[in-house]
Amino acid sequence: MNYQTDRPIYLQVIDDIRQKLIRGEITPGEKLPSVRELAQQYQINPNTASRVYKEMERSGICFTRRGMGTFITEEDTMMKQIKSEMAAECLDSFLQTMQMMGFRLEDMIQMLTERYEEGREDNS
Repeated sequence: MNYQTDRPIYLQVIDDIRQKLIRGEITPGEKLPSVRELAQQYQINPNTASRVYKEMERSGICFTRRGMGTFITEEDTMMKQIKSEMAAECLDSFLQTMQMMGFRLEDMIQMLTERYEEGREDNS
């Protein structure tokens, strides 16, 4: 994974795990790698990997069973919330950038619609 210098690494790892959840690469109830394995997988310090799990647990994405490991929550509402939060983050970034470039909402909607239609044609 290529890390951005303007954001803490642990947040970038959490985002990557959240994206994997949304794509179905990680499923609700699935056991996550140990802290040491996560550190190796993402090439990060074990303390950073530990912070990843602490933050994810604090936000309800995962839970720890003593002696068994860390698991992804099985709550449907949490999965919907993660998807909604990530969509909002993408939209906020998009809107902020487009507004800085001077685009109006109508322009953005038209451009999005055209781009979406092009993508549908390419996948046909």
